[in-house]
Parts: sequence; structure tokens; C-alpha cells
Amino acid sequence: MMTVVEIKFESWQLSDEQFFQLCQDNRDLRLERSAKGDLIIMPPTGGETGNSNAGITAQLWLWNNLHKLGVVFDSSTGFKLPN
Repeated sequence: MMTVVEIKFESWQLSDEQFFQLCQDNRDLRLERSAKGDLIIMPPTGGETGNSNAGITAQLWLWNNLHKLGVVFDSSTGFKLPN
């Protein structure tokens, strides 16, 4: 089983542009930032989880395509959320 790795950045902050470039330079890693700005390296999901997630995304996309109430993204989409 793979575990999440969290790297603390207490002495300096990674800007949005620097974080984006870090993600671009390391496309094979699933990188996230916490609300505190710490870097989180997520392990890949297993086959069972990936299959389950794909099914949920497909159902949500089909429902939304019928009702036209918004936009559906997969779990690899990057967002900057307000704090």
C-alpha cells in the first residue's frame, strides 16, 4: 500500500506559478497543496478504486448531460479554491 507524502513549507511559500511549474515538470506525480500551502504527493489509486471512480464520473456526466446544470471534471483536474 502506498502512502501520502506531505512536505511542509513553513519557512517559505510556493507561489501559484511556481506550483504550476512544479506540476508541469513532474507530470508523473499527483501533486496537491493544502490550505496551509504544504505540498502533498498523492499515490496513484488502485484498479478497484479507479474503476469505481470512473463509474461515478460517467454517471455524473450522463446525468449532467441530460439536465444541463453545470460542468463535470475528472479527479485529475486542477483548481485553485478560495481559502
